[in-house]
Amino acid sequence: MRIPLLRALIGAVALTTAITLPAAAATDYTQSVTQVSASSARIDFTPTTASLYVDVHYTGVPGIGQQNVRMTNNAGTWQWTVNGLSNGTALDYWFTYEKSGPQYDTPHFSYTQGGSSTPAAAAPTFSPPGGSYTTAQTVTIATATAGATIRYTVDGSTPTASSPQYTSPITVSSSQTVNAIAVGSGLANSPVASAAYSIGATSATCPTQSDTPNFGPNVHIFDPSMSAATIQSQLDADFNAQKDTQTAQFAERRVAELFKPGTYGVNDNVGFYTSVAGLGQNPDDVTINGHVTVDAFNASDAGNATQNFWRSAENMAVNATGGDRWAVAQAAPFRRMDVRGDLQLYPASYGWASGGYVADTKVSGQTASISQQQWYTRDSSFGSWSGGVWNMVFSGVNGAPANTFPTPPETTLGTTPVSRDVPYLYLDGTGKYRVFLPSLRTNASGPSWASGSTPGSSLPMSQFYVVKAGDTASTINAALNSGCNLFFTPGVYHLNQTLNVTKANTVVLGIGYPTLVPDNGVNAMQVSDVDGVRLKGLLFDAGTTNSAALLTVGQSGSSAGHASNPTSIQDVFFRVGGEVAGKATASLIVNSANTLIDHIWAWRADHGNGGTVGWTTNTADNGVIVNGDNVLATGLFVEHYQKYEVTWNGQGGRTIFFQNEMPYDVPNQAAWMAPSGVNGYAAYKVGANVTSHEAWGLGSYNYFNVNPAVNAYHAFEVPNNAGVKFHDLLTVSLNYQGTITHIINDTGAVTPSGTTPSNLVSYP
Repeated sequence: MRIPLLRALIGAVALTTAITLPAAAATDYTQSVTQVSASSARIDFTPTTASLYVDVHYTGVPGIGQQNVRMTNNAGTWQWTVNGLSNGTALDYWFTYEKSGPQYDTPHFSYTQGGSSTPAAAAPTFSPPGGSYTTAQTVTIATATAGATIRYTVDGSTPTASSPQYTSPITVSSSQTVNAIAVGSGLANSPVASAAYSIGATSATCPTQSDTPNFGPNVHIFDPSMSAATIQSQLDADFNAQKDTQTAQFAERRVAELFKPGTYGVNDNVGFYTSVAGLGQNPDDVTINGHVTVDAFNASDAGNATQNFWRSAENMAVNATGGDRWAVAQAAPFRRMDVRGDLQLYPASYGWASGGYVADTKVSGQTASISQQQWYTRDSSFGSWSGGVWNMVFSGVNGAPANTFPTPPETTLGTTPVSRDVPYLYLDGTGKYRVFLPSLRTNASGPSWASGSTPGSSLPMSQFYVVKAGDTASTINAALNSGCNLFFTPGVYHLNQTLNVTKANTVVLGIGYPTLVPDNGVNAMQVSDVDGVRLKGLLFDAGTTNSAALLTVGQSGSSAGHASNPTSIQDVFFRVGGEVAGKATASLIVNSANTLIDHIWAWRADHGNGGTVGWTTNTADNGVIVNGDNVLATGLFVEHYQKYEVTWNGQGGRTIFFQNEMPYDVPNQAAWMAPSGVNGYAAYKVGANVTSHEAWGLGSYNYFNVNPAVNAYHAFEVPNNAGVKFHDLLTVSLNYQGTITHIINDTGAVTPSGTTPSNLVSYP
């Protein structure tokens, strides 16, 4: 989005942080809860070593969600009084405390009003651990809590005290995730432990690669032993080369900045095609005492952040004086971050901003959107939230605002139905690189690492082929055929043949926005209809000869189920035009059932280098076509395609957050008519034979600046039946350049003037 809009400033309320290093030892502290009245109880925490601060986190108070508060120091004992209790109210609570610099989390405790606090049982462990194996495994589950029983599931669901009891080793003969809890008399249930097993996995036959690979010149790796001045000099050089919207936005420079575990006193301004990430297994293994920042830096931006595309921050903690700023537009994920303070999603100028995505993140203070037109947050924790222009959507976010669409325009789901955090690179304790594979979550809320390390398994880099400059489609396919996973380093890779991912559980992971360009009209990548493929961190850029599709998942007609181990497409972006006059009939086609589409931006360019943009220049019919059943999209950004931008033919589909702009450059109405004869193509079309589909938090905008007389009859087109449900929809005519007559089918008012939305709470 590149259109001006109103901006509002709403006050901030700072809350707490929640750091997830394990407690150094139980002797670090004592804790207790004392009932002080019929409706209140005081929580006490006394650290053995004086703490600079202690935070308490608790759930269970009727009518409110998780609370995160800074306790009050009373002569060395930190205290907080919880109100609103009644006899029998059960609290689940835990602490974050500072000890000589680092911060730690305690285990969870429980307290019942009229009763007493109790520790939790120890979380189960698995032997062998989750991972990739060539044959079936006999898995033993144990807990350190004497006398506790173990309850487990193998279908991806969260175990409870009524789940099957573990009594003897279980056989895992196919790829699946085992979840388990320990239940002990007089104890709170343990946290859920998970182990993901890949049986007959790709990795078994990969020729051994290096565990400490050379990632090439575009990957800058920092060590805490390096001087801050040396690190800052490199960060500044990277930013100066990547910052300018006029010259860097469509250049071919790519870079990744990786921080080994430790603490750094630097400020990292993040420019185009730059990935910043910590190399710890968990976010708090890397701490930046400074900022990781995106702003409207350039004079040519004039305070406008709506072109801050293609950059990312991941897997680190930030102690940012005055708050951390992440003022971005599309394709700029903020994942697995621990922001100790406030997070500002708007430019310092309070200028325009558009789009954005946060996942698996904690913000101890306030997260403020202010001038962001739309935003999606998944599986995170905020101290508080402020702001909302058109389309603010939350799923599984502790501290999210209430569901109040359209006034203010907040859409809030308590949990995310299915989610799985991204695969990521980290250093193990021996200095070798591994890739961590988070477990599947169902009905999740809060970060995956909120109660300790993210559940999952890992793969050594010896099972990854590291793709670098000079690699061709032939060498990449040879690595895939031999059973290797792929690790793409920053660069631009031209492909004269399709990359074929055929083996289950293959991981294709990119850092620094590696860009795949299909030449001579080939399709860039084809994934077979197999279990558990994970695609993350790739940019597909259409070549000048038309491709039928840039990425296809599953063959046409695929019918296998993958609910326990789906393919995931995460932080994968598509571009048609902008740098070159690209052409592709479709960007993404999903034929495999149960696929997770988690944050994509499919963009037919509306601006770019000279000669790369125009109605007959960068041609593209469809952004996303979903044919598979039970596909879930969380964070779906699709813009400017020339026909249906999203077509959903599969049964049981779900979308949480959709942001769309219709094509700007329609020359006249006759050139843009749907097959049904109505004006224009819907931005989101559900197939006529679909009987079950549900979506939440959708926005579609028009800006027909080439010919403002152009009209779209509706933005959403769906079959009329009770199983197809839409919640919290809107349309906007940006600067009143053309109109959209209805929101969905024949329902909803025409877009008004004044860049004001037309809203609809539900359909039908």
